[in-house]
Amino acid sequence: MRSCHPPARARKRLWRAAALALAFVGTHAVAQGWAPTKTIEIVVPSAPGGSNDKTARTVERILQEKKLVPTAVVIVNKPGAGNMMTMNYINQHSGDGHYLMIGTPTILTGHIVGTNKLTYQDFTPIASLLNDYVVFAVRNESTLKTGAELVERMKKDPKSVSIGFATALGSHNHIAAGLLMKAIGGDVRGMKVLAFKGSAEAVTAVLGGHIDLVTTAAGNAAQHVAAGRMRILGIAAERRMGGALEHVPTWKEQGVPIVFGGWRSIMGPKGMPPAQLAYWENVLKQVVSSPEWKTNLERNYWADDFSTSAKFSEDLKREYAAMKTVLTELGLAK
Repeated sequence: MRSCHPPARARKRLWRAAALALAFVGTHAVAQGWAPTKTIEIVVPSAPGGSNDKTARTVERILQEKKLVPTAVVIVNKPGAGNMMTMNYINQHSGDGHYLMIGTPTILTGHIVGTNKLTYQDFTPIASLLNDYVVFAVRNESTLKTGAELVERMKKDPKSVSIGFATALGSHNHIAAGLLMKAIGGDVRGMKVLAFKGSAEAVTAVLGGHIDLVTTAAGNAAQHVAAGRMRILGIAAERRMGGALEHVPTWKEQGVPIVFGGWRSIMGPKGMPPAQLAYWENVLKQVVSSPEWKTNLERNYWADDFSTSAKFSEDLKREYAAMKTVLTELGLAK
């Protein structure tokens, strides 16, 4: 009786044919998707050196070192006009996934306070990456030694403390200062504030004695604290951080109930096709899963806050409403 199973040689031919068929299907599936075909630009809405820039350069480095994309990646800094330089530039490349930008809460707050005509609805939210808690820092030679002293002075005379931040009036760094004033019962609208193009510039200004206080991301101040050039009076985080900031008290510890930070994200131009969005979601999942990313989270005092487009879009909608309420209370909303 003849066996119903094919001989070994025939089986090998069948397996080979099946493998070729699967390879064809896989290649065909890739061909139906999207991948970059020219240089990718990651545009940063602030000057080099701050958290926005660090986020972009960390992503760019991992993309290229791990060969997660088939083309070159460049960082383009376009500071100024309350992020509108970057937003207008990205807005000119509708539906083109070769152009990405670092998104921050300013994309919400700028629209609410009237400095920006564009908002998150004019872009494609791709992924939220991290959260960055705000610190209140002075240069080491400052007469302000503690958070309590800052609170006392700001209650007595808000204009006696000049406060610098990036990147615009109404930014999350500005809101942080306003939340402190509101929490201590001070005059929010009486604050003396100055917006800089980037956090690096704001930090330089406080170190040079040109302003009294800077509200910025923890990572922007940590190196200066370690070098003895800067002192942090309080951090708007749930709990203390490690490393150079292990001795920095939270505002909650000092009786001021504020917890506040700024997220960093990757956003694309409006009208990105689903294939482009799916491509970047997949690539960014690989970025944030890498050991290099996790190392940078720790090094820069960033909190992991990764979510892809659908959830991130819903978060933006809710946060826009919440920010509008806060900015109205602070007298900044238009």
